[in-house]
Parts: sequence; structure tokens; C-alpha cells
Amino acid sequence: MIRTGLSSTIERRLLVNYRVDPHIAAALLPAPLRPHLVRGQAVAGICLLRIGGVRPSWAPAGTGLTSENAAHRISVEWDGPDGVERGVYIPRRDTASRLNAFAGGRIYPGEHGRADFAVREEAGAVRVAFATRDGGVEVDATVEDAGELRGSELFTDLAEASEFFRLGSRGLSPAAGGGHLDVLELSTPAWKVTAGRPRTVRSSFFEDLDRFPPGSAVLDSALVMRGVAARWTQGAPLRVGARTEAGAGAEGGTGAGAAA
Repeated sequence: MIRTGLSSTIERRLLVNYRVDPHIAAALLPAPLRPHLVRGQAVAGICLLRIGGVRPSWAPAGTGLTSENAAHRISVEWDGPDGVERGVYIPRRDTASRLNAFAGGRIYPGEHGRADFAVREEAGAVRVAFATRDGGVEVDATVEDAGELRGSELFTDLAEASEFFRLGSRGLSPAAGGGHLDVLELSTPAWKVTAGRPRTVRSSFFEDLDRFPPGSAVLDSALVMRGVAARWTQGAPLRVGARTEAGAGAEGGTGAGAAA
């Protein structure tokens, strides 16, 4: 794994958020993770990320690669040596980049599957659609810019939603062999998100009734991030074990978000 970290620019990041039944979310998590709750609900969603200038942190800013990527995520917590820790569990990452698919899990944390993306940006809205090469997931999301965050049952306003995701610095994803989770940490000196409004969202992951029974996953809100410098570093792997019971975490107004 690369030890110096990776520098980049988040050119565009859509965070499409779902309210999920806590017991359903808990069943999708490996021990020792449990859902982190907001107003009695688990928080899950899709991160649709175009990232540019990806390079080792020692490389000049004018170099680096650009790619479209996606991550499905569930906000989580677990008991660490110094108390409760928070992050986001990422059951799968997908990318349009062959290099990312090769490097993920080898050069930097997080295995990536291959996907084909279609992106259309217009004044005040962006559409991102993708289908994975393995046939496992299809997503088609159009998000409009909005002046305020409206209609969310998770967050009272944009400031609360922004803080929720700002505090989510660690993405945990399954590693080869299954004995631990890879950890990828995001840091940025200039955190900024704006409100979005989901115009249309389709996700075969969240619409899978075997995974989410009717009514257990409900589209809640969307946030947008553009033009933010970001650094990605490897965190200490987290060992996983057998889950003895499905539990849910403590409820809170703010907590972990997405590091993908």
C-alpha cells in the first residue's frame, strides 16, 4: 500500500442519501460495526464522485488522473480502544478507471469493480448513471442544485447535514481474504457542500427487495460538493469477526458520513 497518501481534487461529488430501517442496516454490516443512527434511522446512500489530479502526495499538482467513481455506503460506529469510533462502511466501490480497479486493494485501500458511466451536466443539474461490469448494480441519479436543504427527515438544515458528512473521515471496505476491512481516510482543508434536490434516483442496490424489504430504504436528500482539494491516506485495518446479534448504534444529530 502507498504510505505517503494521495492528493486530488474532488471535481464533483453527489451524496445521495437514504433513510434505512436500523435492523435492516445492521444485518448488512460485519461485526464489530453497527449503524450510526440519526433521529432513529440508519443513514445509507451512494457517493458519485468525479475525482481529478489523483497522484502521490509528493507529485506536482499539475499531474494526476481523473476518473468517475461510485461507492455505496452505510454510516457506522464501533467500539475502539478510546471509545466509540465512527466511519462509513462501503460494501462495494466501482470505477470507470482500469487503473483504479487494478490499484484498489493493492496500491491503496479499497477494492474497486469496473463500471461504465454516463454523465451529463447542465445548468443547475447533473445526471450520473452507471452499470457495473459484473451486472450487480445499476444507478441513474439526477440531482438539481438547491438553495436550501428541504424535505429531509434526517437533517434539519444544510449546516447539520454538512457537519454530519464532514465528520465522516474514514471509509471501511471489505479486503481480500475477509479477515479485516481496509480503511481509507479523507481530509480536506476546505470542506464545503451545497444543497441538492433529487429529481430522479434509481438504484438497483436500494431497490433490491431481498436486501431492503418494502419501505425499509427511503430516498431522503442529496448534497453536492465541487472543486475541493482532498488528501487520501491509509488507516489502520479493522479486524472483523462473526456477528452475534444485529445491533444499532446510539442516536445522534451528527456523526459519521462518507469517505468515498
